[in-house]
Amino acid sequence: MPVKIRLQRHGKKGKPFFWIVAADVRSKRDGKYLEKLGIYNPVTQPATIELDVDSSVKWLRNGAQPTDTARRILSYKGAMMKKHLLAGVDKGALTEEEAEKKFEAWMSEKEDKISTSAEKTAKAKEAEREKALEAEREVSAKREAEAKAAQAEEEAKAKEEADAKAAAQAEAETPADEDSSEEETKKED
Repeated sequence: MPVKIRLQRHGKKGKPFFWIVAADVRSKRDGKYLEKLGIYNPVTQPATIELDVDSSVKWLRNGAQPTDTARRILSYKGAMMKKHLLAGVDKGALTEEEAEKKFEAWMSEKEDKISTSAEKTAKAKEAEREKALEAEREVSAKREAEAKAAQAEEEAKAKEEADAKAAAQAEAETPADEDSSEEETKKED
């Protein structure tokens, strides 16, 4: 019975979630499987991968063929490296302790790379967020300046209109005063 290590899709539409399984090649994609090896969630940032490395290596050593995506995941988590080192132990090139030390060194180096990559991503996001905030502050300051200018302009117009009304009232009152003073002088004569 040929065995494949492949992904089995779960989750809802638009939000995929995968199980990494060892399954008979004749079974359906989401059908019966022999053993669940781990999970893979590509939606999270960074993608969540949980893998039972020892079970994966056991299946690989027994002849299970991984699909392309499963091979990448197994390689990323170190299952392919461990299988390679165990093949060296079988041939007598390494001892189990040396193989385990090499695997641990490889895993720690991989973890360092992942953590620095995550830090770079976090710094880039923070810089992007800061840049967006600065742009928003500039836009906000520009809007405030425009609002103040518009308010000052409205106040200037209102003051002009008030001055014009006052001048018009003053003109209207002045001729009436002159007319009344002329009438008073006519009455006195």
